[in-house]
Amino acid sequence: MSVVESEHLIDLVDLSKSYDGGETGALKNLNLYIRKKEFVTLLGPSGCGKTTTLRLIAGFETPTTGKVFFDGVDVTDVPPHKRRVNTVFQKYALFTHLNVYENIAFGLRLKKEPQNKVDAKVKQMLHLVGLNGFEKRRVDTLSGGQQQRVAIARALANEPEVLLLDEPLGALDLKLRKEMQVELKKMQQELGITFLYVTHDQEEALTMSDTIVVMKDGLVQQIGTPTDIYNEPKNAFVAAFIGESNILRGTMLKDELVNFDGHDFVCVDKGFGENKPVDVVIRPEDLKVSEPADGQITGVVQSVVFKGVHYEMMIASNGFVWKVHSTLCREVGDTVGLSVIPFDIHIMKPTLNETPKEA
Repeated sequence: MSVVESEHLIDLVDLSKSYDGGETGALKNLNLYIRKKEFVTLLGPSGCGKTTTLRLIAGFETPTTGKVFFDGVDVTDVPPHKRRVNTVFQKYALFTHLNVYENIAFGLRLKKEPQNKVDAKVKQMLHLVGLNGFEKRRVDTLSGGQQQRVAIARALANEPEVLLLDEPLGALDLKLRKEMQVELKKMQQELGITFLYVTHDQEEALTMSDTIVVMKDGLVQQIGTPTDIYNEPKNAFVAAFIGESNILRGTMLKDELVNFDGHDFVCVDKGFGENKPVDVVIRPEDLKVSEPADGQITGVVQSVVFKGVHYEMMIASNGFVWKVHSTLCREVGDTVGLSVIPFDIHIMKPTLNETPKEA
């Protein structure tokens, strides 16, 4: 049964997973496709269903309902070792009694590949992950970043069509994690294979992904490019989870005109009706600080924190506290003006039974 277009590699159809047999589901009626040669990230907080989704694709779990398709072929009941995927976990599960060479060669030896092919493939993988000359090193003598590279090389040596990565950078320090983000994206582009990446780290998702799938409570909240997800969040959860946001209630007076914080603002959004309640999202970096007379609204600086590339200021106005990122520093207690251009005001339907966060 074919359910996908030619560019689709994986299709998840009405996929659900419950671990207790009841109504509480780790995954609820997920429909998602993943294209060939795409870097897709499943992003969300703990318990959102992202790792469950990865395990269903890998074959480590069986769905309660729904189907998994590869190239239009139903693989829902196909065991993991017969699927065209390999997985890299946060705990790398390397074989400490084997050296780097033998760890990378492990899957090839299981397939009884000839020695000349094993040598060539291990050499290729060592070059790809930047570990030339490490063949004879014991893996327990390597740094965390080096061990992670070995785990990736071992997974890639078997030439999977899809590499599944379950928070593989979580155990690394910040500097190394940032370096590996760039390296992973470079590997994916060089190899031309599909990467499915699981993380709760927004920066990782924004840095590496072609497509981000934001999840919460077993449900997809939004699917889009990093730019779309950041600039056009579909709801308050996405806006708050991806980066930092000021989210407050407002009233859509009419197309391209919204009222919030006691003032009317021109915006670019349409189709919300007239005099309708809405949520308003403005990113901290999109608020411009000025003299009070030059701002659209005025407020008083409550706190200032230096963040390295900018100052983070909390500015109170009409009962709302704005989070503002600026290269210009103002002192606590200063009265300042704040302005925002229409394009940077994002309007959403109000979140039911949930008060928008202030930042």
